[in-house]
Formats: sequence, structure tokens, C-alpha cells
Amino acid sequence: MQVDYSEAEQLSALAQGEVGAFDALYARYQQPVYANILKMVRDAAAAEDLLQEVFVALWERRLTLDPRRPVGGWLFVVSHNKAASYLKKRLRETLALSAAPAPTNGQADRAEQADQADQAETEQFEQQWAWLEAAAERLPARQQRVFRLCRYEGKSAEEAAALVGISVASVKDYLKQATLSIRSEVRGRLGRPGRPFADTGATVGSLLLLLGGG
Repeated sequence: MQVDYSEAEQLSALAQGEVGAFDALYARYQQPVYANILKMVRDAAAAEDLLQEVFVALWERRLTLDPRRPVGGWLFVVSHNKAASYLKKRLRETLALSAAPAPTNGQADRAEQADQADQAETEQFEQQWAWLEAAAERLPARQQRVFRLCRYEGKSAEEAAALVGISVASVKDYLKQATLSIRSEVRGRLGRPGRPFADTGATVGSLLLLLGGG
């Protein structure tokens, strides 16, 4: 499914550094991105901070985005990864506070390893985004549109029904079918031997949680 023409124009303008295009994309996606983050971190203040990080990343990566692909999926995956990294960092800090008082060389080494792990995790989003997009693009046209409207753009079932021209019950059914299909494909990819991110169980779990959110 192609992105709508106005969004493609906005992404092209964003690549040229036009702040107005950035503002338009922020206005469109801010609420669903915030909702995705809050669902994971369960802290409104932290979710606000992470929301800003996601849109800073959008600005910084503006030259690499393909205007022909929906940016909602990119934002969805980046928001997931930012939230997962925040949760892991908070867990490490909690464990550090309850550990021995003075840091040792071993603790410093572990901190460096943790930083490296965070860096590796931030690099996963391109693959995850590609998986989501590949799965979404294989959906029937109406399922795909309903999925994008409800999951990426945060539309309610009523709003999606009005936009697509179908009943609310049909929207809910399409969304259920689409979510099951995409969850199944993502699980299948993550479960394959030799997958690139074999040790990211918590990250994978949160990604599937977002895909299945009600």
C-alpha cells in the first residue's frame, strides 16, 4: 500500500529540512506514538520525554526515509525501541542501587557492555520495521488500511469506519484478522534459527504486545 500523496509530499519536504512538514507529521502521529510508549512504560512523564526522542530521531533520519513508505510504521517501531531501552535502563539502575556501594572495574565493564547492548538494540529497528511493513503489505487491502489507521495513526474503530466506509463491526473484525496475521508472521520470523536478534526476548515481547493491543 502506498502512502497517501499528502504524506509523501510531507516526507519529501521533511528531507529538504522544512519545519512545517515536520510539524504536520508531528500533529498527525504524536498521539498514537505517545499511546504506544505509555502502554509500555506506564509513566506519563517518561512517555512525554521518549515521545520527544522519537521525533528528534525522525528529524535526524529525515534524509534516509523513503517517501513511498508510510512513516507511521517507522514511528511505531522506533517508539517501541525507545520504550524498551528506557525500561532496560531503569531496571539496571534499580539493580545498581541495591548492589554493593562502590563501583568496581567489573561493574564498569558491565556498564560498558550494557551501553553496547543498547547501541545494538537501536540498530534493530530497521529490521523490525521491514518485518512489520512486509507483513502489512501482504494483507488484503481493507485489512491493511484498517490496521494502519488503528495501529499506526491511533484512530478509533468509529473513526476508521467513517474513513473506510464500512461498519464499526467490520473494522473490529478486519483489525482482529490483520493483527493475528501480522503477529503470526512476526513470531515466525523471530522464531527462525539464526535470526539476527536471538537474545532480545523482552524487546520481542513488547513489540508483540503493541501489535496485539486492544
